[in-house]
Amino acid sequence: MKRSTKELLLLILVTVFSTLLLWWPFFGGFSRFLGFEIPPGGMKTVFANYDGPNYLIIAKTWYQKELIGRLFSLPLPLEYYPAHFPGYPALIRLGSLFLAPPWAMLIANLFSSMAAVFVFYRLITDFNLSQKPFWLSFVFLFLPARLFAVRSVGAPESFFVFAILTSIYFFRKQRYWLAGGFGALAQATKSPAILLFAAYGLYYLIRERIDLEQSGKSVQSKINSLCKTLPLFLIPLTLMAVFFFYQNQTGNFWAYFHSGDNFHLTPFPFQSFNASRSWLGQIWIEDMVWLYLIGAIGILLLFKKKQVVMGFFALIFYLATVFVAHRDISRYLLPAWPFLLIGLEPLIIKREFRIAFWFILPAIYFFSLNFILGNTAPVADWTPYF
Repeated sequence: MKRSTKELLLLILVTVFSTLLLWWPFFGGFSRFLGFEIPPGGMKTVFANYDGPNYLIIAKTWYQKELIGRLFSLPLPLEYYPAHFPGYPALIRLGSLFLAPPWAMLIANLFSSMAAVFVFYRLITDFNLSQKPFWLSFVFLFLPARLFAVRSVGAPESFFVFAILTSIYFFRKQRYWLAGGFGALAQATKSPAILLFAAYGLYYLIRERIDLEQSGKSVQSKINSLCKTLPLFLIPLTLMAVFFFYQNQTGNFWAYFHSGDNFHLTPFPFQSFNASRSWLGQIWIEDMVWLYLIGAIGILLLFKKKQVVMGFFALIFYLATVFVAHRDISRYLLPAWPFLLIGLEPLIIKREFRIAFWFILPAIYFFSLNFILGNTAPVADWTPYF
């Protein structure tokens, strides 16, 4: 068996084992676990983690207000659900052919996490982006710590990251239909995927201008080159398709923009440090300074490595996040983190980092366990979810 195949199998096993280990206190029926109080209900605590119940409701009702109001009792306005795009609920609906919907939700996320680490490993090996591809991929599964928590509950980020990684992988190989197709899957899953299209557009414009100046390409040659990339327009077309779907299901084409307190973009940067804003309300947020700092360093190192496409995506995503006013910046930055890790690879493969990483790995586990315990929706009756 080839070394790369062995490493991929081991990474998939680590993905599954680490997820099961985080589920174990709930699945095992503990009342206390390593000092943590575990509430009764078993895996329902994991099922209840935000935004899992919201996606389960969408998978059951497809945004139809009458059905949501009649079947479910979460204290949320009925207009809120279009804030969640239909890609992940579609995976849940598909898995529900074989499993109870809450389990289908978790298994969909588990398989998405396995697929994400598979593509990440292939990306860094096929394009020679790391001296230690297995180690960098292993770190990808646990850093940032928020990713470990998110990939273990009902959340779309794992599939979103998988689709973005795969789109960029095929873009690098100039297989634009596949790049556009996986970009479209990302767009059907979360609205920020449109930034991927922006990154492709920026890269294309700069590359074509340089080629035109250096090689004297004709206008016809430039047009031919553009035509090859037309499949990338599947990304914005998918965004339009989602809005037309909202029109059909809710009667409101702009339902996403009318979903309530769901937009956190501000005209001023770094408003996440303004405690007077909603979704903040505290002054104990110094950790976000480190997130912004590490993100900026990772982007600069990406460009230093001449990884322009990934650098543009990470930069655009990072700059958008700078103008977000929300406590959960670590989650907002998750789609950029695989590329930040590639930029930070010279540090991550060092012996000192390895020692420090193994030391804090239990902290990542405890953080994720604590997060799952505290991030639950008030589901009074689970019957309509099954």
